[in-house]
Amino acid sequence: MSEAMTAGLDAEQLADFVARVLAEDLGTGGDVTSAATIPPGATLTATLAMREDGVVAGLGLAAAFFVAMDAGAVIEMLARDGDRVLAGANLMRIAGNARAMLAAERSALNSLQHLTGIATMTRAYLDAIAGTGCILLDTRKTNPGLRAPEKYATKMGGAQNHRMRLDDGILIKDNHIAVAGGDIAGTVRSALAGGSGLQVQVEVDRLDQIEPALAAGAQRLLCDNMGPTALRAAVALVAGRVPIEASGGVRMETIRALAETGVTYISLGRITQSAPAADIGMDYG
Repeated sequence: MSEAMTAGLDAEQLADFVARVLAEDLGTGGDVTSAATIPPGATLTATLAMREDGVVAGLGLAAAFFVAMDAGAVIEMLARDGDRVLAGANLMRIAGNARAMLAAERSALNSLQHLTGIATMTRAYLDAIAGTGCILLDTRKTNPGLRAPEKYATKMGGAQNHRMRLDDGILIKDNHIAVAGGDIAGTVRSALAGGSGLQVQVEVDRLDQIEPALAAGAQRLLCDNMGPTALRAAVALVAGRVPIEASGGVRMETIRALAETGVTYISLGRITQSAPAADIGMDYG
């Protein structure tokens, strides 16, 4: 039986993440403002609400911060991760000790806003290639320490996860080939000879690299920074022998033209590196 996950984190990882984030915000003195202005036994009921249209991700993670500060907090989910919601939609209702809820507010909102922003941008890119049959992938271009939650958010937006870690698959890039002597075929054969059983993917940035890579046994190609014309030529040359991934310099205004070339995948670091935080607020009462 698989362990329950919250925003891509198992129970131990979730507890560690929540503790570290709260410690960062609370410091050694805690929420001195709430302590100075709110009676210890006061309670608070509040709603987390969207201020703009978006795709939700990270509700369970946000709830974990409130529960960490008040184990008796009552959480009511009003939406689900992956939901596409409109501005004004209520996402979650919380009730608990007022000091605790306010101390957790910023950590909960920061996490929810960030992951929802990623899911929202991911869905926008996915919508841009709708009907092409092309699959949108994320990348390892994530914020340090946030890979699992960020990749979870891209899934909520509709993308598929690419490699989570360096041990998930063999991806031979230009630097590997250069250090190995510049022979793309020899580098592929060396990777296959290692017997890892992992898929061997090779990055190419020129059409003349494709046949040597395939002849040596490459099982997937990553066409780096190729425009639509070059990608169409690559698709024709490969002729369905292996999947083709397009990557590099992908923008909202270019992604559909790339998808229409017939590539299997488009990978995009922008959805985790550059997604703006969603506008989500916590309203009292």
